[in-house]
Amino acid sequence: MSDYFSQVPDFEYVSRLPNAKIGDYITVKNLFKRVFLREDIYQNLTFFQKYSIVGDDRPDNVAAQVYKDSTLDWVILLANNIIDIPNEWPLPQADFDRYLLDKYDNDYNKIYNGIHHYETVEVKDSNNVTIVPKGLEVSSDFSTTYYDYYIGGLTVANDITRPVTNYQYEENLANKKREIFILKPEYISVVLDDIEDIMAYKKGSTEYNSRTLKRAENIRLFQ
Repeated sequence: MSDYFSQVPDFEYVSRLPNAKIGDYITVKNLFKRVFLREDIYQNLTFFQKYSIVGDDRPDNVAAQVYKDSTLDWVILLANNIIDIPNEWPLPQADFDRYLLDKYDNDYNKIYNGIHHYETVEVKDSNNVTIVPKGLEVSSDFSTTYYDYYIGGLTVANDITRPVTNYQYEENLANKKREIFILKPEYISVVLDDIEDIMAYKKGSTEYNSRTLKRAENIRLFQ
């Protein structure tokens, strides 16, 4: 269908190469023009669906599965506002393992047994009402006292924390990156047409040549 750079318009500037003639230009992509989704599309949840990244799948793998076209990987990234792929997309397992070793000084004991922080376990009263939700980051000796209306008295909840190892912490962060949104396939042609219009140069704008091309003024022609 359409790779990312086919959506980016061109810009011609005067060639400064040693053998260039006065009227020679070099054509480049105008990287100051960035593809984006309209805000009203971003806000319309009916355009999107949840998707879980599996294994070592890259954006192009996901695009191939969802849109049957790996060149639409940029649509996957755009829908999730992902710019920095190494830090915003799940690392392949081998890279994740290297990252852990680098971060934790090649110390397997620190990775798998070192405590990163403590979290709460869920605490409910006698009437099954949640008093303390699961997963709050707290100190190791955290406890709470609450009034249990069912038994008519105060209750002290101790031993309501669990340790989270460095490995569990890093794995949880990585797994959160696996939960993304994708543009539903039935809307892809609508969005591509919309982006084409957004990225086009407007007639009458500075250095306008066509919808897909601007050309810098060649002052050497007038010297």
